[in-house]
Amino acid sequence: MPAVPPQAHPQPHSQPQPSPRQRPGAGAPATPPPASPRRTAFAEGVDRLRAAAVTEPGRLRIIGALLAALVVAFGTVTAWQMQDRHTAADDVLFRSQPLTSDAADIYRSLAEANTAASSGFLAGGQETKASRDGYEKGIRTAAEGLVKAAAGSDADSPSAKTITRLNRLLPEYKGLIERARTYNRQGFPVGGAYLRYANEKMQKEMLPAAEDLYKTENQRLHADYGDAKPYPWAALALGVLALATLAWAQHRTYRRTHRVLNQGLVAATATTTIVLLWLVVGHSVARSDLRDSYENGVRSLNVLNDARLASLKARGNENLTLVARGAETKKVDGETYDAYDYEFGQNMAALGKKLAEAKRLADDEAGRLPVAAANRDMTEWKKRHASAREQDENGNYQQALDLVIGGKGATVECFDGVDASLDDALKHEKREFEQAAGDGLDAMDHLPQGAGVLAGLGAAGALLGIGRRLSEYR
Repeated sequence: MPAVPPQAHPQPHSQPQPSPRQRPGAGAPATPPPASPRRTAFAEGVDRLRAAAVTEPGRLRIIGALLAALVVAFGTVTAWQMQDRHTAADDVLFRSQPLTSDAADIYRSLAEANTAASSGFLAGGQETKASRDGYEKGIRTAAEGLVKAAAGSDADSPSAKTITRLNRLLPEYKGLIERARTYNRQGFPVGGAYLRYANEKMQKEMLPAAEDLYKTENQRLHADYGDAKPYPWAALALGVLALATLAWAQHRTYRRTHRVLNQGLVAATATTTIVLLWLVVGHSVARSDLRDSYENGVRSLNVLNDARLASLKARGNENLTLVARGAETKKVDGETYDAYDYEFGQNMAALGKKLAEAKRLADDEAGRLPVAAANRDMTEWKKRHASAREQDENGNYQQALDLVIGGKGATVECFDGVDASLDDALKHEKREFEQAAGDGLDAMDHLPQGAGVLAGLGAAGALLGIGRRLSEYR
């Protein structure tokens, strides 16, 4: 019988041997290591850029994106800044300056109406048609000017409040003038009191309100000039930076490939250069024309308007001197003067100063000639006024009246001559302003739109030029 190998017999009640990990005293089971935190998309993107930056294709992509961004930023900032300046120059020509002229017309029309009313009063019951028509024209022109000024002003602006006040005062003034005329035709002295009261309302309430309106609109005009003339430094800086970066990129390409020209980068450089030159030349021409329109237009207009207002005030005071007949007096440095005659002297002095300044500002013979004519009439006016005052002080009231409102040889001739000459000078200076301001506006025409289009073409050229280089690595 074959031998049977000995068999191991299991021991009764035997237990499975514990594994080393389960043995007492072997320690707690080991925990798996914590998972690493998940990286953000931004960090992964940075890593990709770093990896791409060490390769030539990656560098080219970064350079292409930088060039396109610079050219687009240059075109965008140029379009934005020049559009703001174009809008401001348009406001100078078509809004703020016309509104300033309208405010000056309102002031002048009110003064003309007041002067015509006093002239008609002096004529008594034989009020001339010319003085009556002058009064009506002044009131009508002032009312129309207030309507135009209200249409061009914001509802909550100071100008709108001033216009509302003038619209309220104008009917009150007209009522006082009509009462003064009625009593004057009937021969009642109270008519003179009504006329002086109407003049006081005009001088102390209406004309100051009209002057405030004129100053407010003039400030708006100055603000528009301030927005239109500054250099677009941000656009100029971006343009120079874009050109410098394009030059560096082309030099880098030449050093690596020994190719002189990259058509795409050359096109981007050309368009950027065109926009930069257009910006410099266009804005410089516009700035020069706008400066000329202010120096030789707006300043002369302001001085001439002041001179015309001074002449109107002087004429009104001259008439009221005869109406009041010494009822109104004024003390100056201890001496007593007729109030209206003293104001006449002050206004004539102001007229002389404004005419001298207007002559200095006039830049051509066509502007100087009417100013010189007004100055000659003013000199003669003073002489005739002195003669009229001498007659009045000697008790010759009728002779004094004839020297003021009479026909040939009266002061009214001189006043009419001054007013007509100043009107001619104003028309000439307004044409000068419109010509210069219009040229300045034309110099900026299409610049914002052209800058945007050319910048887009330049960015496309830069991307195509870099894409041409990238195609060599595929």
